[in-house]
Amino acid sequence: MIEVIIKNCVGCGACVQACAYNSITIIDEIAQINHDTCTLCGACISACSFEALVMKRENYSSVNKEDYKGVWVFAEQRNNIISPVVFELLGKGRELAEKRNTHLTAVLLSASPEKLTDELIACGADRVIVVNNPEVKDFTDQIYTSAFLQLSEKYKPEIILAGASNIGRSFVPRVAVKLHTGLTADCTGLDIDPETGNLMQTRPAFGGNIMATILTPNHRPQIATVRHKVMVPFPKDDTRKGEVIVEKLDFEAKDSKVKFLESVQEEGYQINITEADIVVSGGRGLKEAKNFELLKEFAKLIEGAVGASRAAVDSEWIPYPHQVGQTGKTIKPKVYVAVGISGAIQHLAGMQSSDYIIAINKDKDAPIFKAADLGLVGDLFEILPIAIKRFNQ
Repeated sequence: MIEVIIKNCVGCGACVQACAYNSITIIDEIAQINHDTCTLCGACISACSFEALVMKRENYSSVNKEDYKGVWVFAEQRNNIISPVVFELLGKGRELAEKRNTHLTAVLLSASPEKLTDELIACGADRVIVVNNPEVKDFTDQIYTSAFLQLSEKYKPEIILAGASNIGRSFVPRVAVKLHTGLTADCTGLDIDPETGNLMQTRPAFGGNIMATILTPNHRPQIATVRHKVMVPFPKDDTRKGEVIVEKLDFEAKDSKVKFLESVQEEGYQINITEADIVVSGGRGLKEAKNFELLKEFAKLIEGAVGASRAAVDSEWIPYPHQVGQTGKTIKPKVYVAVGISGAIQHLAGMQSSDYIIAINKDKDAPIFKAADLGLVGDLFEILPIAIKRFNQ
């Protein structure tokens, strides 16, 4: 926290003016800090000419890093189908494990793991740790967190990788907090520092304007979540052999504060946007929810998935699973069609790796055209019906 050295404070108010969060007041000519709203940015310390403000940090003890070995990949599955991001993580995990001269482990939480372990080994894992307690059949934060904590404390992995999916984003931060270590979310690059052996975790920052490389030098394990479609999968080899370790874990009643009721699939024409070769996305230019039916009709004709900008999702025109962008999903289709989307940098972060980008917008100066391979300047309500008519011929 930031502490006031009373004997040095003259109540000049320079710190009050410097604080962007209104966390400092002057009472009886002494600065008073509201620690509930203070963000520890340090602007007040820089503004003080009397050395009356200091940053006090808690002491920490680093772990013995030699006790931690191996690279782990969380083998996320739904309905006993491995999530595609897992195969990308196994590809990167294989590379990291070889640089660290260690083994690659897939951690599988499944009540029916029999057919999945061979697939994980064929796709790069040296061994698979299986937890097949009945409690892990359906995802809940508490159970998955407890499972990973028990396994991590027993085996002490050096690196843990997980997909930046709804499940990964939900429980992996809990694991990091419980293990008193760091977590870098939504990584787009991973490598090993050849000098220190630390995991170099690269991710977009400040709206995608810069790429930050983050290290966890003093604590273990090093934990990162990775977005889908940014890593290269390991080539599948059905002849690979590996070890399968089955763990039976104890879950206390307190771990089950949430009860899984049911999984409800969204109705209608659906293709997963992260898996589709063609994605047609709509934005604010569609004006209202009912106009997404026009987009869906076009997408169905060209066997594509329907995506959306954050503006369309925030307006409740279409559910969140369709959102493309920094706060949505990262996709890499062969063809991406942006309809009525201006092209904010947050949206571009989720689709700029597409092989071919087509943009339809009536604003010729829209940022989306800078990323597009083909741009159509015009009214989408005129262009889409023409396209639908042509594909129907």
